[in-house]
Amino acid sequence: MTTSTFAKQRVLQSERMATLLLDTIYRYREAGRFELHEFSVMPDHVHLLLTVGADMTIERAAQLVKGGFSFRAARELEVNSEIWQRGFSEVRVLTREAYYAHVQYTRENPVRAGLARTAEEYRYCSAFPGWKLDPAPWPAAKAADTTELCGTTKVVP
Repeated sequence: MTTSTFAKQRVLQSERMATLLLDTIYRYREAGRFELHEFSVMPDHVHLLLTVGADMTIERAAQLVKGGFSFRAARELEVNSEIWQRGFSEVRVLTREAYYAHVQYTRENPVRAGLARTAEEYRYCSAFPGWKLDPAPWPAAKAADTTELCGTTKVVP
């Protein structure tokens, strides 16, 4: 899933906003609302590679993340302006190859945007060391497979 900030404003570029968004995402993950496989929080949008269960829809997951974050930003950071653009984009990932293409795209997004030299250097990306992620829904691809894959900006299993 990919969603953008209101008018593509760079509201997620500050540490406090990016950290609060990730804390919100992780709270829903820990509550079992979805599995989180990869993410990249960019200054004006966010990419999430999620798996939702049978009792959850991607629309509801997007609503939880966006609404939960907006509520917390207003309450905890006194942000009273519009944060999110309406809607979100999704792509249902149905094959192992497509999944790993989306993993690569999500991880490399900060590098392509010039925010870091490597994905591992960008603190608000799942490639940064230390983030706890759910296992991939498919077995890992061979190393050669993952280096040649590319994907789209719209991600969700």
